[in-house]
Amino acid sequence: MSDLLERLRERGWRLTAQRRVVAEVLNGDHVHLTADEVHARAADRLPEISRATVYNTLGELVSLGEIIEVSTDGRAKRYDPNAHRPHHHLVCSRCGTIRDVRPGGNPLDDLPAGERFGFTVSDVEVTYRGVCPKCAAA
Repeated sequence: MSDLLERLRERGWRLTAQRRVVAEVLNGDHVHLTADEVHARAADRLPEISRATVYNTLGELVSLGEIIEVSTDGRAKRYDPNAHRPHHHLVCSRCGTIRDVRPGGNPLDDLPAGERFGFTVSDVEVTYRGVCPKCAAA
């Protein structure tokens, strides 16, 4: 489970009612919501929260490195609170469902030195694509 709220408290990030509700909406495992989904869920808890506040809060959290922007296949950006746990994504090519996966091994080991072109590689993003069970059954 994501520990976003705890990380924000430890950082001393000022948790206004609006920021807190955005963080609460994002808290959890396998959470990959669009900004509009975050706004809708936040508005259920705090009706006066504006779309601009949600977008600004998401931008701040990305800048702080507390959430990750995930883009897949030109769809709307999604926000992942598991920024401090190395993982990859499994994406349904039909409905866009995203799940966090943590396969064994180090993906950097799969890139031969000759294919690094002199780069010092610091991070790897892997996206597995397929069809989720719900779409496969349809």
